[in-house]
Amino acid sequence: MSAIDTNTMTMTRFVIMQQRQQPEATGELTTLLNALLTAIKAVSSAVRKAGIAKLYGISGSTNVQGEEVKKLDVLSNDLFINMLKSSFTTCLLVSEENDTHIEVEVERQGKYIVCFDPLDGSSNIDCLVSIGSIFSIYKKESSSSPSLADVLQPGRKLVAAGYALYGSATMIVLALGNGPVNGFMLDPAIGEFILTDPDMRIKPRGKIYSINEGYEAQWDEAVTEYVKSKKHPQTGKAYGARYVGSMVADVHRTLKYGGIFMYPATKDSPKGKLRLLYEGNPMAFIIEKAGGLASTGRIPILDVQPQSIHERVPVFLGSRDDVQDLIDCYKRH
Repeated sequence: MSAIDTNTMTMTRFVIMQQRQQPEATGELTTLLNALLTAIKAVSSAVRKAGIAKLYGISGSTNVQGEEVKKLDVLSNDLFINMLKSSFTTCLLVSEENDTHIEVEVERQGKYIVCFDPLDGSSNIDCLVSIGSIFSIYKKESSSSPSLADVLQPGRKLVAAGYALYGSATMIVLALGNGPVNGFMLDPAIGEFILTDPDMRIKPRGKIYSINEGYEAQWDEAVTEYVKSKKHPQTGKAYGARYVGSMVADVHRTLKYGGIFMYPATKDSPKGKLRLLYEGNPMAFIIEKAGGLASTGRIPILDVQPQSIHERVPVFLGSRDDVQDLIDCYKRH
């Protein structure tokens, strides 16, 4: 048996195959996804080294050349912005790290808008908990020069969305507008993402709920009632509780094992804490494509019309039946 697969389904090959099935495709989205892949590989490499560099004092505030060493979240943001700008496929970028939207130089502009969180869960780096990157891709709809109005599209208009998880391995989960959800694992031996989880589907019902219970005193009645019903069910077994505190890790586990992930509004954060454009929408898009539900409790997340680039939204997503139970709780309150 050959030690090397000579017919490997890499993510690049997969995306090109998808492109060939769309007669009107120009290849621009393929180029854009390749730029994202490069950024994610570089971030993955930096994440793997960051802990060691810090532990052994390799990373001071300046390096040998006298250049300032960048923190990992800043480095990741620069990588995403530079790779996306230089791909000639984007016109506007929205990053969790930047207060305003970024307009790409006119001579480098393409037709896509990318919203991203370059390093989600970065507060977890020092304790070696999984972190990730999240991205969502829209097409510019107007013919005028790019502006904020082009960015503020509801999630239903997404062309593609995905996340990278830097866990025990590095994985990308990608949802394209016209197909199922697929998972690709980074093979460090060849530096390529390999299709390992084709057509990912979420169970109709799971056995896990995921929420930060430290904020229980600040929840509304619907969330309180729902969580109580999972911990003290009238029939059957209680749900298990799992909460990592990195959205990418918690959502990935929910996708793989089923159940529900919740980040509700609280008294201190009446609109919730997760951002719509680069956290709520891409994750909702992936979960819905995989057969689950994603809701604010009142309406589907993908139907929310954004008013600002860093707008926050309550997030409930996961197995269809579990999320429906939560929505039913909201209908009662």
